[in-house]
Amino acid sequence: MITVNTHEAKSNLSKLLAAVEDKGEVVVICRNGKPIAEMKSARVAAGRLTPNPAEPATENELQTWG
Repeated sequence: MITVNTHEAKSNLSKLLAAVEDKGEVVVICRNGKPIAEMKSARVAAGRLTPNPAEPATENELQTWG
């Protein structure tokens, strides 16, 4: 897990995304020392991408997600 502040996240976004994509890292972004966001791979264990977040979830996806 990589923990960064908002300024560092903004300055190093490409490097952080590469770590997430290539190494499966989870990046926690903090403001004033408190976690506010988590960045992690969109890939699931089966090797497929998660559903497109820009599209509405289906009823089945909503039930599956909890």
